[in-house]
Amino acid sequence: MSPDPTVLAFDTSVAHCAAALLCGGRIIAQRHEEMAKGQAERLIPLLEEVLADAALGWSDLGRIACGIGPGNFTGIRMSVSAARGLALSLGIPAVGVSSLAAQAHGLSGPVLSSLDARRGALYLQVFGPETPPVMCSGDTLPDLAMSRPSCVGHDSAALAAHYGGCVVAPPYPLAHAIAFIGATAPGDTRPAPLYLRAPDAAPPRDPAPVILP
Repeated sequence: MSPDPTVLAFDTSVAHCAAALLCGGRIIAQRHEEMAKGQAERLIPLLEEVLADAALGWSDLGRIACGIGPGNFTGIRMSVSAARGLALSLGIPAVGVSSLAAQAHGLSGPVLSSLDARRGALYLQVFGPETPPVMCSGDTLPDLAMSRPSCVGHDSAALAAHYGGCVVAPPYPLAHAIAFIGATAPGDTRPAPLYLRAPDAAPPRDPAPVILP
């Protein structure tokens, strides 16, 4: 594979459909649409529009990169499934990039990246050096071994005050950062969802139907 592959990156882990095309080390096409539903139907057409904007086709791609969360369960599964399917059909690698890492991309460490986990909870991860991501609440913030971190993301002002750091903005839009990280990430591992919260779905009240042989 080329050391500078053309990368199609996308994310549906939150209420949006976002994509970016990286070629020659720069973003040459992008799309971002806010949407609470309908991502499954919109994703592939949106990716085709991104390719058309750059006058490229699927065969021009060298790699797929997708967002793996944490975030919405359905959106994450959608993004990962699409990336795996496209990679298989095109015969190219697919890599997964966490939203926490993408948000911190381009910042010098230590960086505390945070995302809204809903219901008063946060997803947190430290970069430079990297620590495992965690989910917590504002009242149960973990002890983190870092000095004067740059805090980026959800509730960053409160986190900066708590950890003695400063507030910074993400250097890149999410899909752009996923493309940049995905271009150099090892391509020998398929994307896998990053779930930090148990699913909310409740088991059905009625028994599942019997599948006849």
